[in-house]
Amino acid sequence: MEDFATEEIESILYIAREICVYRIPPLKANEGHRAQEWGDLAQPLWKGRMRIIEKSEVVSLLFEDVQTGESFAKATYDPAKPSVEAVLDSSRYFVVRVEDNGRKAYIGMGFAERSDSFDFNVALQDYTKRWRARMNPPSPTSAEPSPHVPTGPKKDYTLKEGQTFTISIPGRAGKTDNSPSLLGSGNTTSASSGTSAGTGGGAFPLLPPPPSAPKRR
Repeated sequence: MEDFATEEIESILYIAREICVYRIPPLKANEGHRAQEWGDLAQPLWKGRMRIIEKSEVVSLLFEDVQTGESFAKATYDPAKPSVEAVLDSSRYFVVRVEDNGRKAYIGMGFAERSDSFDFNVALQDYTKRWRARMNPPSPTSAEPSPHVPTGPKKDYTLKEGQTFTISIPGRAGKTDNSPSLLGSGNTTSASSGTSAGTGGGAFPLLPPPPSAPKRR
């Protein structure tokens, strides 16, 4: 069980059933690679398959014989120092930096179909995104809640069945208004409470009714 837990898991990110490898001329100063400078593209140096393998957080491009699986070349892919470069004149050809016992060399690689080269690019881009997320994990402070967002459980303000509520309207007769008055009175009561009009604490006095008109005979 311990051997199974410590065993390294190998993931296949991409498989190209057939690719062509070319010998390329030295790169000119301040210029990129061009596939048309590689000679006759119909006569490659080698043909075989290419697999992108991820193992122990290391990604490698393996060039292997289709029949025997014998290794032809190997390239380690590091997003910080990419070992794969697209050419300037085609989307199907790339330059790959391969390594062998500490020695480095550059070879040309070509796909038969553009769809294969597209899938190859997508596989490298997906791994690069995961690599960047691993190298730059989110800081612990970014996971803390914002101080402007209320915390705690949400309150339920809905009325349950059978519950009612009342609304107090200031100025209604028979109700005491303890709120400050615009005229400075702290406590005013209505006339129906039995308080005289002159003791309203600054409220308007009640005027007497107008005299009745004399009756005509």
